[in-house]
Amino acid sequence: MRKFIILMLLLAVAFTSPANAGEKLSLMLDWFPNVDHLPIYVAQEKGYFREAGIEVEILSPSDTSDALKLAVAGQVDLAVSYQPQTIIAAAEGLDVRVVGRLVEHPLTTLLFLKEKGFKAPSELSGRTIGYTVPGLMDVLMQAFARINGIANVRLVNVGFTIVPALTSGQVDAVMGPFKTYETVTMAAKGIEAGYFELENWGIPDYDELIFICGTQTLANKPAAVRAFAQAVARGIAFQQEDAEAALGLYFQALPDADREIETAAYKLTRPYFAGSQTLEAARWETFAAFALEHGLIPRAVDVKPLLTNW
Repeated sequence: MRKFIILMLLLAVAFTSPANAGEKLSLMLDWFPNVDHLPIYVAQEKGYFREAGIEVEILSPSDTSDALKLAVAGQVDLAVSYQPQTIIAAAEGLDVRVVGRLVEHPLTTLLFLKEKGFKAPSELSGRTIGYTVPGLMDVLMQAFARINGIANVRLVNVGFTIVPALTSGQVDAVMGPFKTYETVTMAAKGIEAGYFELENWGIPDYDELIFICGTQTLANKPAAVRAFAQAVARGIAFQQEDAEAALGLYFQALPDADREIETAAYKLTRPYFAGSQTLEAARWETFAAFALEHGLIPRAVDVKPLLTNW
């Protein structure tokens, strides 16, 4: 009997040890935590990751261009990235794979102070324009400028400091802010924003926020990566069904978040969360062709090998 009890205790320890608590994955966000990432935190707080047999560590980047680079290098398992950034990375020969979607339409804008009175992008000719993500938003700005007749601009990396760069007069506009978030943070400070939506000024529709990883991570942890994508899909579905409860879970995960700003931003962002996890090759091919035509990439990219549809 004593031997039986000891055996049962040993089995209990084995099945509750960290090694059996779930495969660990690290996820680096594209930006500081905000409601763009709400379904991830819903999946965490609702226990969807745990139920899928994974444990997810959510990390914030120290620089706006960190996430994709670290994921491709295997320094983190997964990253929140952008479709244009991923196509640019693939054209540069980086081994990147797309494994899910978070936001399925562009949120990025060319943002400025409304008091500037710009009515068309061409009015920014000769101005200083900031950008948020090096290697993406500066390249996208150059294409946007060619399409819309913006000449002789000076580009400046402003990173996370969007509003200070605008209000101090360091820049006249910034490429990269989201129409669903930075406009809200500015309004909270009594600043009215104006902006040009990229999709209305010559940029094709694309997936704004996606999940990517390096080829080695996908090869070594396919089941865990798939479980992650499915758990996030559950998080998106939950917030579609109960927005108030989802927002409550988000604040539970991030108690220091500004409730007024995040609540207002969530109302604007909610319609853009991905309706499915299907990565549409035709849509990606359209953007890749645009990127080649307008100089975002130096060579053609075959997008199909990049996309993982579970």
